[in-house]
Amino acid sequence: MKKLLFSMTAFLAVAFMSCEEDKNARLEVWLTDAPARYEAVKVDVQGVEIHSNENDNDRGWQSLNITPQIYDLLTLTNGEEAKLGDLELPGGRVSQIRLILGDNNTVVVDGTEHPLATPSAQQSGLKLQLNQVLSEGVTYKLVLDFDAARSIVETGDGTYSLKPVIRVFSEATTGAIKGVVDPAGEVNITVKSGDEVVATTISNEDGGFLIRGLGEGSYTVEFESPEGGTPVVKTIEVSVGEVADLGTVTLTE
Repeated sequence: MKKLLFSMTAFLAVAFMSCEEDKNARLEVWLTDAPARYEAVKVDVQGVEIHSNENDNDRGWQSLNITPQIYDLLTLTNGEEAKLGDLELPGGRVSQIRLILGDNNTVVVDGTEHPLATPSAQQSGLKLQLNQVLSEGVTYKLVLDFDAARSIVETGDGTYSLKPVIRVFSEATTGAIKGVVDPAGEVNITVKSGDEVVATTISNEDGGFLIRGLGEGSYTVEFESPEGGTPVVKTIEVSVGEVADLGTVTLTE
């Protein structure tokens, strides 16, 4: 009888723990990049933290389970991405993400690797604003879109510094734009909502491009060849959960 009582008690304890675990939301954070005209852009990711609250109760900062690593952003373009880490937490609202960088950030230009000066404030944590409600038992995917082209500043003495320009978005609440430029090649692409620049990218050598993390609405997309010429401007509607296709965009000479 004692053995039976012990077995029943153990079973109930495991069942209770399982129910408690089922109440958690799961949050995954991924890294991607908009292409840039460098040979490599390497960022030293040391940590990712989430700031959350429930019913106005501040839970503070919580660390994701990650392995510190150096990522070459230019390998994470046009849909490619890397998972930084994940975290289970009770349902509630996530208000901020903090990306913590180390000292080993570099850029490769003309075959030479240059250190990227990184202000100490960024190493202690680059805060990104977010307003995401997490429901219990649901897995959420958040993407940090690192704009390498706008994040690197070349100084007058030939050195470089890193001033990250990053968008954070949830794929569940955003859409995307894709297409191909003709003739194929690397073309500057700017996405605007009204007069505001929302995102920038560069088409790949085959002319393809993919711009993710766009809220629902109307956008103008400007295409400009590095060699100059008249920019081509297109307008397109974006819907949540869908990829709007601009098809083939023909550039003028």
